[in-house]
Amino acid sequence: MTPNQITLGFVFGYMAICIAIGLWAWKRTTNTHDFFMASRNLGVVITGIALFSSIMSGFGFVGGPGLVYRMGMSSFWILVTTPIGWALAFFLVAKRIRILAELRNAISLPDIAAARYSSEKVRGLVSLAILCGVVAYLATQIKAMAFVLQEIFARNEMWGHESVMFCVAISSAVLVFYCVTGGIIASVYTDLFQGIIMMLVAVLIFFTAIGEIDGGIGGMTHLILADNAESAGPWGTLGMIGCLSWLLIFTLGVVGQPHVVTKMMMSRRVEDARLTLPITLGGYTLTALLWISIGLLMRALVVSGDHAELSRADDAAAQFLQHYAHPVLAGLVFAGLFAAIMSTADGFLNIGAAALVHDLPKALGFSAPRDELFWARIATVGLALLAAICALTSPSQLVGQLGAFGWGVFASALVPVIGFGLNWRGATKKAASAAIISSLLINGGFVVYQLMGFKIAYGIAGGAIALLVSTTLFVGLSLFSKPDPLPRDIEEVMKF
Repeated sequence: MTPNQITLGFVFGYMAICIAIGLWAWKRTTNTHDFFMASRNLGVVITGIALFSSIMSGFGFVGGPGLVYRMGMSSFWILVTTPIGWALAFFLVAKRIRILAELRNAISLPDIAAARYSSEKVRGLVSLAILCGVVAYLATQIKAMAFVLQEIFARNEMWGHESVMFCVAISSAVLVFYCVTGGIIASVYTDLFQGIIMMLVAVLIFFTAIGEIDGGIGGMTHLILADNAESAGPWGTLGMIGCLSWLLIFTLGVVGQPHVVTKMMMSRRVEDARLTLPITLGGYTLTALLWISIGLLMRALVVSGDHAELSRADDAAAQFLQHYAHPVLAGLVFAGLFAAIMSTADGFLNIGAAALVHDLPKALGFSAPRDELFWARIATVGLALLAAICALTSPSQLVGQLGAFGWGVFASALVPVIGFGLNWRGATKKAASAAIISSLLINGGFVVYQLMGFKIAYGIAGGAIALLVSTTLFVGLSLFSKPDPLPRDIEEVMKF
């Protein structure tokens, strides 16, 4: 077998495993608690790995190296600040959200928001924010899968490799089957499998990459510095203000990521959070080695003339695996990559379907559908189709930038409402509503602004501006409003 055929075999083998996991999880998914919450029965190791895998997926494995390739050291600010965000998220919400989930039998983040603020309006707005962010993030995952498939198919001269639409269709079909059948159960157990693979291959790839150029990381940095001093500087090509905006949004932003926070509700015991955090931080740190090493190596190889300029920055990971990694290692990475993308996409589809089927009807004054599980699966298909369309029509060619936008939507809408609201008794429903509405308007406005061909000055992330505004409104309105009365059980949780 040729090296490309070995890689293709690993990818198709993984897709077959996904289908098998979906069928296995189908038998274990009998109600919406199974579909959305995995019956709140996850152990420490599964939860810890599922949490870091939720972030280090297509965004990290495809978008991350692409950001390094294009922006140099700028994206390192994401890697440095996100672990701080993990610690902050566990400190602010992990225990409280798990207790609330059990007290109120919650199966979604909007359930938690409705319980905290005693407001169906807040439930509806949280659901809307989740849906907006989910579509952007899902498009990130689908686009990442399509880019990787396109590269693999091209190397094997398979029909359809020249069409992104063909690759999106293949990726989405497997994703939909896997998600519709297995729900969150399929996601978390795939997270366990792929998280272990990701940690292993990230270390192997790191040592493979640093061996390609004399001097390792130092040699790569020297080559990049000679070509573009700004790229190899501490701020990269994004600049100081842009990097500091990423510092803000990725430090606080973890608290507002619903696919992360929701998994904190699934642990078996409240006290498991203390043991889960080190596993999450360790796994994230190890997998970040892949992000760093591939991005730097491919930029250095192009600068030195040893590799042709990439047509897309997001091709960096695929090009490295095809040309510089052992076929078996490349096959494992591609399989792990697809596992990462699909399990993360499953998590997004899951919370999006919950918002559509479970929460929005309640927010509008209706009861949930009688066969909620059936309609949750229908909603999953619809969201996947919408995200596929966005992936095909998105003007941005950088997976990492699309992922950063989705992250920003979640952060600016949910950090004040969930992260601060679960820790501050004085937070009011009026302030929560204003924070979410402002975040959606600002993020939406920046999308229109950028589609018109304009750019935000100094490379500032739009999500960071939205987060500052929404947090200011949230704090200001809460301070100058009469505190809302809290139910007794919520009051006790706030004291915890």
